[in-house]
Amino acid sequence: MRRADKIVAAARGMIGVPFRLHGRNGAHGLNCIGLVALALERGGHTGLGGDIVPVAYSVRGGTVARFAAAMQAAGLRRVRKARAGDLVLAQAAVAQFHLMIFTGESHVHADAGLGRVVEMPGPPPWPVIAHFRWGR
Repeated sequence: MRRADKIVAAARGMIGVPFRLHGRNGAHGLNCIGLVALALERGGHTGLGGDIVPVAYSVRGGTVARFAAAMQAAGLRRVRKARAGDLVLAQAAVAQFHLMIFTGESHVHADAGLGRVVEMPGPPPWPVIAHFRWGR
């Protein structure tokens, strides 16, 4: 199985997991960063010292440049167009970003409004800021 397919399968395997603010544990709940971290880990990425993102890292506030630097430090690179298994960074509100996993035709993300991890068909309802890919 290709790396991207493993990431997508891992993300889809977490559909239904409860949303939890700052959630990093699939048994207790996930936020968007926790979902991405677990999907990448289950896809084989170990990140920095076993952690994809620091536990306290947030997508609230900051800048796209700061976020991109954190992704680069974790071994991901910014790409122009998403393909299956890539991370999608969207602007959910003023000074608030949202991270999703692109499946090829939909996006898996931790939806605070619905209270769980879901798969959303089609394009995201928020402006897409950047795409990130692990590997080549």
